[in-house]
Amino acid sequence: MCHLVQKYNVPGPRYTSYPTVPYWDIESFSGKQWKNSVLRAYKESVEEGISLYIHLPYCESMCTFCGCHKRITKRHEVELPYIQSVLKEWQLYCDILGSKPIIKEIHLGGGTPTFFSPEHLRMLVKGILRLGSKAEHPEFSFEGHPNNTTKAHLQALFDVGFRRVCLGVQDYNLTVQKAINRIQPFENVKKVTEWAREIGYTSVGHDIIYGLPFQTLKDVKQTVTMTNALKPDRIAFYSYAHVPWMKGNGQRGYKESDLPTSEVKKQQYELGKNMLTEFGYKDVGMDHFALPTDSLFHAMENGTLHRNFMGYTPSKTQLMIGLGVSSIGDSWYGFAQNVKSIEEYQHLVAHGVIPIFRGHVLNEEDEIIRRHILNLMCRFETAWEMEETQTIDFERIIENLTELELDGLVDIGTNQIKVTPKGRPFIRNISMAFDLKLHRKKPETRLFSMTV
Repeated sequence: MCHLVQKYNVPGPRYTSYPTVPYWDIESFSGKQWKNSVLRAYKESVEEGISLYIHLPYCESMCTFCGCHKRITKRHEVELPYIQSVLKEWQLYCDILGSKPIIKEIHLGGGTPTFFSPEHLRMLVKGILRLGSKAEHPEFSFEGHPNNTTKAHLQALFDVGFRRVCLGVQDYNLTVQKAINRIQPFENVKKVTEWAREIGYTSVGHDIIYGLPFQTLKDVKQTVTMTNALKPDRIAFYSYAHVPWMKGNGQRGYKESDLPTSEVKKQQYELGKNMLTEFGYKDVGMDHFALPTDSLFHAMENGTLHRNFMGYTPSKTQLMIGLGVSSIGDSWYGFAQNVKSIEEYQHLVAHGVIPIFRGHVLNEEDEIIRRHILNLMCRFETAWEMEETQTIDFERIIENLTELELDGLVDIGTNQIKVTPKGRPFIRNISMAFDLKLHRKKPETRLFSMTV
């Protein structure tokens, strides 16, 4: 397996969308296109309900591992105006929908959602629900920073329907924590995890990262061991992305030589994955692990697992609306992203404008390819009908997968592809075979390294 990890260690998209963001348009994409797309999706799925991703961008300090859109400040007077802007944007969308939507999913991401006070978070969610109605079994979740998530935060969100919290842990070694500017004792994580369970949260997740500056194999082993001691229901085991050229992410505070080598990083992944498996966690799609008692694992087992810009979710909605600065919406027929400046966002919303700045309308090929990649990501198999071959060059896709089949990662049938258990860690490479836009733009793209 180590040989395969090395061989298939090539950069590739995470496929929370298809087409991926680099193929979206700024110049020709219009607010009218997006509104029509939203309304079409809503009418087709009224009974299914909708999902809301709400981006809360403020943080009190810069975590240098983070590539998310955020604003660093200690001025908490920014909370109320921002919430008022989000609720105004939500009103603009409800005006488009024309009826009271069923809200199936809400996810509060950031930034640091728990930068906001419990009272303001409660105000936000109640304002959202005032214009909609809760689904019978809603999936409401939020991201919590263990250093500032209080019992009051947990209780306030529990009271308005939240049952899942995800805590950003990253790594427990102090040297690593100092490098990424995230000093966070185990006791803080333990305290918030226990509070959540005491209050009644049914799923507590921990995010941990490998490939961080100064991180060793010993550190990964320690972090996974300590994480298991708290037995979170879900674990996201992410790879650190070093992108110091991106504006404002703080990654210039350490050098490339401070990072684990590619070989050590591969070993960190294998070690963490094997330990999580030994501790009873099940591999649920890319980077995600869950206990057999968690709804994410049940969804994988019964075929309802879904993937969108919120990551993996236990069930799907056709329409996901993104609220807040930089948020992304998804109607299946199109994607749209909000502007990234808080000031511009608030100005546009105040003037009654849906604050998008780029997006993409899917054509027939896009929709077919997207469905197949989603099937692979969530169910590890996909099949196509004969009429699809008139639009999609499946011969090219199968040719792209030849080497992966030889390595035992996929089984290729007449009109279907199944990912083998051995192939699951390489689901990103397998999905790349279907990414015809990528192969057209970069014909030299390979799913594996030629140097191994």
